[in-house]
This record gives sequence, C-alpha cells and structure tokens, in this order.
Amino acid sequence: MITGWRLTGLLSLLLVAMSFCLLTNHAWDIEGIRQVIRATARTSLVLFVLAFTASAMAALAPNAATRWQRQNRRYLGVSFAVSHLIHLGAILALASVDRSLFWQLTNIMTILLAGAAYLFIAAMAATSFDAAAAWLGPRNWRRLHLIGAWYIWISFAVAVGKRVPFDSFYWPMAALVLAAAAVRLIAMFRRGGKAAAFGASEARG
Repeated sequence: MITGWRLTGLLSLLLVAMSFCLLTNHAWDIEGIRQVIRATARTSLVLFVLAFTASAMAALAPNAATRWQRQNRRYLGVSFAVSHLIHLGAILALASVDRSLFWQLTNIMTILLAGAAYLFIAAMAATSFDAAAAWLGPRNWRRLHLIGAWYIWISFAVAVGKRVPFDSFYWPMAALVLAAAAVRLIAMFRRGGKAAAFGASEARG
C-alpha cells in the first residue's frame, strides 16, 4: 500500500488529471470550470475527513486500515490542501470569466469564512513539514492544528448544510461531515473517561 509523500504525490497527480479531464470534456468553458469546483469540493471533503478522523478511528476501531489512515494523516492532510488549492484556482477562474455568475453563487460572508479556512489550510500544510513544525513548537503546533481542523470542519458544515434543502445530492456529504465530528467527539470523550478511571484507580491505590 502506498504511504508517505508518495501517497501525496499520487493523489495530487490524480487530482490534477481529474481537473484537466473535466475541463477538456467541456472545452475549457464555464461549465468545465464549475465541474472542477464541484468535483474538488467532494475530493477535498473526503481527504479532509480521512485526515480529521485518523487518530480517532485508530483509537475506536484499531485495524490495518485505520492504522494506515493514522500513519498517513499528514500526507492525507497535505493532499487535502492540494485538492482545495485546485478548488480555489477554479473559483478564481470562474470569477475572472463570469463575474456576474460568481456573485450569484456566493457572497461576502461566504468569502470571509472561506478565506479564513484557506489561511488555516495554508498554515497547517506549511507546518506539516518537520522543520516548520519544530520552529513552531509542539504546543503551538497542536493548538494550530486543533483549532484549524475544527474551523475547517465548520466551513464544510456551513457550505454543505446550506445546500442540503435545495439538492438531495448533498445529503450524503452532510452525513459524512456530521459523522466525522461524531467520531472525533466520541474518541475524545472515551479518552477522557479512561483518564478519569485511571486517576481514580491511582487515588484508591
């Protein structure tokens, strides 16, 4: 099974190839750009959820698949950043080609929310490299990745949730977003319960 930076390289290559094929199939027109936006939104969500739930899944359901997921959390996270960078490029292309359509599909609040998410994505991707992580320090690294991961989760929840009433296609995506949060929270509470139990046993001893 492919692991490490080779996994990131392969996923990045597939994302670029997918986007190129979508654009080519639509003669590089507006519909092709919109197809890339939709497709990379989905790939970004899947890759984010895999990275977001990696430690929790390994704790809740330890097996070969979740161990692979946990070991490759960094590389899945960077692949998510690549997917969302392509997504951003397609959005900017749409804005340059058809500004009127762009503003029909978005608004200032969405841009501000998404912009903050992209700042977190950039910071988290940059500190996925050992030298940058060492410079930031373990405590600040954990704080950045914890706050950033949950902020990105919120941005996905808002983006998907507002589309659910109008398109049933988004129901599975909404379910995936909610399931990711549930997995993280269950793992967190289970760790807290075990820590409390351990502390109580130490006190009795």
